[in-house]
Amino acid sequence: MGLGGMKIYETHVNTRNLKQSIEFYQSLGLELAYVINERRVAFFWLGEAGKKEQMLGVWEVPADKFVTSHFAFGVTLEELMKIPSFLEKKGIELRPSFGLDTSEPVVHAWMPAASYYFADPDGNSLEYLALLEGEARPEMGAVHLSTWNEVNGNHDKRSV
Repeated sequence: MGLGGMKIYETHVNTRNLKQSIEFYQSLGLELAYVINERRVAFFWLGEAGKKEQMLGVWEVPADKFVTSHFAFGVTLEELMKIPSFLEKKGIELRPSFGLDTSEPVVHAWMPAASYYFADPDGNSLEYLALLEGEARPEMGAVHLSTWNEVNGNHDKRSV
C-alpha cells in the first residue's frame, strides 16, 4: 500500500547551545512553537503561517554526544534566488557544494532541484531547495543553474 500524500512532519537536529540555536532559527523566520527547558529542546513551526504542517526540533546535547546532520528547506525558485542576499544580511555565509562555488544555485540534475547550502552555528548542513520543471538528467551530476538552463534551452536564470 503506497501513501502518496505522505510527507515528513517533523525532523530533528542537535545543538551544543540551545539559546544560540533558537536565535539562529528564529532569524531564518521559523516560528518558535515550544521550549522544554528540562529536556533542553525547542520546537519550531515551518510552512505557511497558521498551518502547522511541519516541525523542526532542536535538541541540546553534550559536546561528546553531538553529531552534525543535514536537512533542506523547500522553497520556490523565485525565493531561492533571493537566498544569498537574505543570508548575507544575517551574516550567514553560503557554502560551496559538490565542487561548485556559491555564485549561483547548484542543480542536482537527477531530481532536478536547485540548492544553496549553508550551516547553522553548530555546523549542521542546511539547504534551501527548489524543485525544477523538466526531465531529470542524472548524467549531468551537479551543475550550476546556468548550465542546467543552457542544456534545457532556458536562458533566464530565474525561470525553469
